[in-house]
Formats: sequence, C-alpha cells, structure tokens
Amino acid sequence: MQASELTVSTPGRVCLFGEHQDYLSLPVIPCAISLRARLSGRRRSDARVDLDLPDIGSREIFSLNESPSYLHDRDYYRSVYNVLRKHGCTFSGGFDCTVRSTIPVNAGTSSSSALVVSWTHFLARMSDQELSPTPAELARWSYEAEVLEFGEPGGMMDQYSTAFGGIIAIDFLPEVRVERIDAPLGTIVIGDSREPKDTKGILARVKDQVIDIVGGLKISLADLSSEKTETLACGLSAERRALLLGTIRNRDITVEARDILKRSPLDHRALGALLTEHQRILRDTLHISTPKIDRMLDVALGAGALGGKINGSGGGGCMFAYAPEHADRIAEAIEREGGTAYIVRPDGGSCATSSGGPDER
Repeated sequence: MQASELTVSTPGRVCLFGEHQDYLSLPVIPCAISLRARLSGRRRSDARVDLDLPDIGSREIFSLNESPSYLHDRDYYRSVYNVLRKHGCTFSGGFDCTVRSTIPVNAGTSSSSALVVSWTHFLARMSDQELSPTPAELARWSYEAEVLEFGEPGGMMDQYSTAFGGIIAIDFLPEVRVERIDAPLGTIVIGDSREPKDTKGILARVKDQVIDIVGGLKISLADLSSEKTETLACGLSAERRALLLGTIRNRDITVEARDILKRSPLDHRALGALLTEHQRILRDTLHISTPKIDRMLDVALGAGALGGKINGSGGGGCMFAYAPEHADRIAEAIEREGGTAYIVRPDGGSCATSSGGPDER
C-alpha cells in the first residue's frame, strides 16, 4: 500500500575537519547537527507539485507532465525531480508539500543540502517505484541535483553528511568511502555572524588556485608527504607556497583528528587545539574568515571553548566553538559580539515517516 503522506527530516552539518578539502578529493570529517529541515507532503490526483516555503515567504509550483526547465540558479526542487527521472523514477501524481527549517540559511551549515536531501528522499519514497534509498544513494542523487546539474564547484561532503548523519569520515580516493565514527563528542555552539557569503565565488577562487598549483607541479595531493611539499614549494611565489603548504597541513590535521576521534577516551582538548590550528590556516592562508567571525571565535575561547573555526566555504556565515562545558556562557559571549548562537549536538541522518502506508524505518 502506497503512503498517502510522508514527512522527511534531514539535519544540517558542521565540517569538523577538512574545510575546502572535499573538492580536492582529500579526506573530510563532517558532523550532522540537531538543526533540521522538515518536508511534509501528501499526494495529489493531478500532476501539480506545490511546495509552500513559509520560512522565506515563497512558493514553488510546477507540473510533472513535462520535464521542468530551470527558472533560476539553484532551482533545486526541479533539479531533484529531473535527476530522479534519469534514475528511472516515475510519478503518477503530484504533491502538496510544506518545507520548514531551523538551519541558518546561507550560513555554511548546509541548509541547501538538507533541503535537497529531504526532497530527494521524499520523491524517491513517493515515486511509483516506492524506493527506499540508502544514505549513499541519497547522497549521490542529491549531489547530482545540487552540484552537477548546475555546474557548481562544490564537493560531496554536505550531501553525505546530511544523508548519513552522525560523525563520519569520508575518503574520496580511489572511490568514495564513508566511515562512521562513534565518538562521544561534546556540545557545539554555532555562531551565525549574519554576514552574507559568496559561496560560489569563494569555492571557485580557492579551488581554482590549488588546482592550478597542483596541475603545474604534476603531483597528487593525497600522496604528497609534508617533506616533499616543502621541497616542491620552494620554487613557488610566497602566496602560492603558503597555499600549497596550508592545504597539505589541513589534510594532515584531518588525519590526526580522525585518529583522536577514534581513541577512547576522547581527548577533548587535543581535538579543540586541532580545530583552532585549522582555523588559523583558513584565516591566514586561505583568507576565508572575516574580522567579525575572528572576534566571535576569540570571545568563545575566552568563555571556555576548547577550540573552534569558521564553518563552510567562508567569507561570512557561521563559526562554531567546541564546548563540552560552559555552552550557555559561550553562546552568550557570541551573541554579545553580534552573532546568533545555537547550542547543538551530533544528530542522526535523513529519516522518513509515512502515513497511509508502512514507515520506512
């Protein structure tokens, strides 16, 4: 029996380690957080798709009778439908849906990916084929819809993190491999600077610079040792040398953090110190932090955070502080500096609950 109604909930995420690494096929460690997007919908008897988006005072409407053409950049509701059709999904009727989210928008916490994964999950389950996609399938299809359909420069971290949930380590070579990490991670305090950010512009700038350096040197970042990097970097300009060395150090920080997260007991202070070192490279070498976010991080550390960094592509948006203790005090310090604070914990991945038919899980 087909479900007549379905609700899908998908988390946002922070990138603990590996910022600006996934599109270089280098390891990343994201963590899903307890801020979520929620999409609820029911079947219609006609071909109309009507998505109410009250959080932003908007609405998306299109028909399933024809392949919807994209009306604007990041036209994700139509792109997900088109991608799922390519993967063999058919739909006998349309849907009425409402989409709400507690994830800060355009702030680096994967609000867009959470919505795309939710919509992908919803359409797959409500298709004529009644698919129950695995987290890996959800992530791949969502990546196609969010990135490949629009030729954007982002990587796969956001889709995998929000689909799988929890703390995961993602390796991209020789193929995508996801490892779940069951570390007892403490509280995280997110601070939204409320500064707008140019995700596409920053991703393109940083990515293009590193790829240009790597292409000129004919090297593999995944296999390059720190010692070899120092030798190769000698012939580069000061700026390009710093960018290459910073990229490799960020890679090594991610490897070290993965080892710490898998040890018992978890060394919270060592983890915090690596977050702060990661931030220094993102700020001073990749130049993706902002003065306001730097101040928010400073006051968070002064209030008792063990470490922290900018989150997402940068140039604005959110930072986060690792706060196993004193989370309320740290949140207050961030808000005094002009940010909006959210106290969060690691959370589960995308999940679906149906009515008029069996639940997925």
